[in-house]
Amino acid sequence: MKILIVGGVAGGAGTAARLRRNDENAEIILFEKGEYISFANCGLPYYIGGAITEREALQLQTPEAFHARFNVDVRVNNEVLSVNSAEKTVSVKNHATGETYTESYDALVLSPGASPIRPPFDGIGKNHVFTLRNIPDTYAIYDHIAAAKPRTAAVIGAGFIGLEMAENLADRGIAVSVIEGADHVMAPLDGDMAHLVHNRIRAAGMGLYLGKKCAGFTENTVLLESGEAVPADMVILSIGVRPETAFLAGSGVELGARGEILVDEQLRTSVPDIYALGDAATVTNLVSGARQVIPLAGPANKQARIVADVICGKKAAYKGSIGTSVMKFFDMTVAAAGEKEESLRAAGTAFRKSYTVSASHAGYYPGGTQMFVKLLYSPEGRVLGAQIVGGEGVDKRIDALAIAIRFGMTVYDLEEMELAYAPPFSSAKDPVNMAGFVAQNLLEGNVELFYAEDVESLPEDAVKLDVRNPEELAELGEIPGFVNIPLNQLRQRLDEIDLTRPVYVTCQVGLRGYVAARILAQKGAKVYDLSGGYAFYNARRTDLAGRADKGGNTCAACGMQITR
Repeated sequence: MKILIVGGVAGGAGTAARLRRNDENAEIILFEKGEYISFANCGLPYYIGGAITEREALQLQTPEAFHARFNVDVRVNNEVLSVNSAEKTVSVKNHATGETYTESYDALVLSPGASPIRPPFDGIGKNHVFTLRNIPDTYAIYDHIAAAKPRTAAVIGAGFIGLEMAENLADRGIAVSVIEGADHVMAPLDGDMAHLVHNRIRAAGMGLYLGKKCAGFTENTVLLESGEAVPADMVILSIGVRPETAFLAGSGVELGARGEILVDEQLRTSVPDIYALGDAATVTNLVSGARQVIPLAGPANKQARIVADVICGKKAAYKGSIGTSVMKFFDMTVAAAGEKEESLRAAGTAFRKSYTVSASHAGYYPGGTQMFVKLLYSPEGRVLGAQIVGGEGVDKRIDALAIAIRFGMTVYDLEEMELAYAPPFSSAKDPVNMAGFVAQNLLEGNVELFYAEDVESLPEDAVKLDVRNPEELAELGEIPGFVNIPLNQLRQRLDEIDLTRPVYVTCQVGLRGYVAARILAQKGAKVYDLSGGYAFYNARRTDLAGRADKGGNTCAACGMQITR
């Protein structure tokens, strides 16, 4: 069998390696239009920032080493220009020689990836505007910083690459501004969880422009549609990617509206003997059932194994993805899995939500950090999505929640999860368990919740009660209009509360508020507990204040530890 593979990064190289393990006699040709194969594209920002110091570390395999190990004919600087599915051939241009030639196939694997979107903004040639997708892009940015020594930079687009680049440019001593066309950063997050990230961006001394779009460039500024000019000696353009599938025109391979390749569970395209995977191919969202592109390295590597097995006659299928992702941003970790509230609302899907604020490990063991957890679940309790923003330990909690989402588990399963515990690593009630406990209390009617966005529109006749200790209010702040009665005094001071009126309770993170709500509910009151407590409310308030005041760049009060 002769198998051609288009694209030599994660999906393509992984397919080639698996094919060879399956079939020692197959003829395998790997085409890569660039100079490098199997490189660590997720690590590129960290070379620019200096965390990765050796250029060679970015290359997981060289063409020569890959050929030696897997006996694959690796052709770098060879671009597939077109596919003739009727004759089962591809047309290829060798950029090193200028030659164009034809190669036949028995099976064709498409892993072309996606390229950064680079609109023709006015004046784009007047500034040093870069995109980051491959090793040459990385070297160009690194060498420009070394030579030009820019003092200011703008990152346009605040997704994973955008924020990772913002951090790494700041680590190089450059004053960074982040510009995002949406009303919040990080598309996998909901706006409420992004408050925490916005506060951290400002705490790092960065400018943050939300809901702002680029209109053009001068030599040292980014011009926004709002009329503002953002200082920028250099620019990182990170506004998204599009599948690199133009070469499939006339091939018969069915594409989606954005040029993505449509495939089935065996990763077959609409044309026999042609398969596709990676950033250019669709997958099933395991929560919503929708077909979509989820451009992540983990799914691409898993798809590589599956498509190689299918080609070799094995029974295999790629069932889908939930988009589990994690990002480091200074001392903060941001993670998400499954659906978010915004997408659930857009689809008309019924859901409930709750927030918990938990320590990364036992409170009495030093060095812990807080993590803010948002859990989304169906009215029956099936876990639909999770988002976590915090410090250490976020990664392992999102992994546990991702397993719950993928395998259709419920909040009741989260309560029962047996997770590793020792004081340096967790609490006896792990943050994942705590998220399940709170969700179970809501679903079973043990508590009713209200949320930070509801605070400003509570009923006029409501009793608003803060059950923290007075010194906490003095140190951390308070919600205007809330009366302070510490939890430990609540039973003795019930006569101060009109239990015929709705009662809205808050504490620092929600736990004492829940205890107070149970006391008051059993005295006949209609009670609501602030989900996530004052800590979550204050993160939102701090962010909104920062948006109103460009100079507002501190979030120490939101509960995160601020260090540089």
